Amino acid sequence: MAPHDLRRPFKRPAISDQQRRREIALRRQNQQRSDSQNRARRLASSVVSLQPEPQPESEPDIELETENEAWLESDPKADKGELDVVEASKLKGAEARRWFARQLMLPEWMIDVPPNLDSDWYVFSRPSGKRCFVVSSNGTTVSRLRNGSILHRFPSSLPCGAKTREMSGPAHAYCILDCIFHELDQTYYVIDMLCWRGYSLYDCSAEFRFFWLNSKLGETGACNPPSKYHKYRFAAVPIYDCSEMGLQTAYAGAVPYAKDGLLFYNKHAHYQTGITPLALVWKDESCSQYVIDTDSKGQVPAQQQVVLELQDDGKLTTSDDPPVVLGCTDGEFIQKSGAQSGSLLRFAIRDEEVRLVDGKMEIGDVQFTGKPNRSRAFADSYSKVLFQHAARHSPLLFGDLIASIQSNLTNDSNVNDIDMAG
Repeated sequence: MAPHDLRRPFKRPAISDQQRRREIALRRQNQQRSDSQNRARRLASSVVSLQPEPQPESEPDIELETENEAWLESDPKADKGELDVVEASKLKGAEARRWFARQLMLPEWMIDVPPNLDSDWYVFSRPSGKRCFVVSSNGTTVSRLRNGSILHRFPSSLPCGAKTREMSGPAHAYCILDCIFHELDQTYYVIDMLCWRGYSLYDCSAEFRFFWLNSKLGETGACNPPSKYHKYRFAAVPIYDCSEMGLQTAYAGAVPYAKDGLLFYNKHAHYQTGITPLALVWKDESCSQYVIDTDSKGQVPAQQQVVLELQDDGKLTTSDDPPVVLGCTDGEFIQKSGAQSGSLLRFAIRDEEVRLVDGKMEIGDVQFTGKPNRSRAFADSYSKVLFQHAARHSPLLFGDLIASIQSNLTNDSNVNDIDMAG
């Protein structure tokens, strides 16, 4: 064996079908022709609307015609087409919260290291705090949490974000930002830009969105300290190419906020609402206080805990689209628990009940432990359940991420050597 073979980094083999789903997502993205400009207008119009309007008494089940209209799941008029600005501005209460709760792009948890991590991905440390999106329009700024409820309503230096002459503008000059509110320094850390002065970035690559974010945010004064017409400071997070140096810097470098893991974005990915394998989150004890889920007392339970959604037929599913079935209940359980279709329920999983078959997680039995916090809007995703299981038994280590990058570099070097020899 040649000496350089002994030093070749070990690349951890894949244990799931995450890469296959990532390839499907990229193909689907290339085929989509959604009207993102109208989607951004609806969001900006709805989030600042204060006009109370009567709501329909019921919401019929909707069968979506196209996958790129998944954000309309809770819309009672979805069978008649997309909401226009007037209809969207009427949303309020629980209906508004359900609609807004589906506007964020949510990362999968990293189960396997993606191929070409060093060339196709960005990485940055995720600020610890409340994930939300922020909309500035018509002289006010509103932030909404992941569950759709309002976090803050305030003036800001974002375009059209305050009722001042300097920050006013035409109605179409709204902005939409994907942020994390960091309570320790009362700062909105911007991790993505969806719309800027009415220009939609939904169908732009992450590479362009991050360039635009870093180019435009500082021009407005939004990064300045708080003032009378600018209640909270905004700041862009430092984003790196996922080279070995970039990954090391994101992982161990100093930042002005408490870290909660690393976020990875595929450079070619558009902003897709809902869960996507083109954005990934990864954690370990060095970059996050909470790697394994804890109970209400902050303790790590002996058995893995999962939150699943109850369906009409008694199946227990994840929040993915389409949902993944991880368990089943009977009529007796439903009657005793008082649960209804759509209820979120918490279960414990015994280690011996879990199997990985052809990249899929199979669970033999789940044990009901109670209901999650009422503010929670969604069940766990499939990738989170699998990540949590792996974190307890065979976690994906930071060294595995580094080894994957080094392996790619070694392969590229070998290809160059062959070319030169030829």
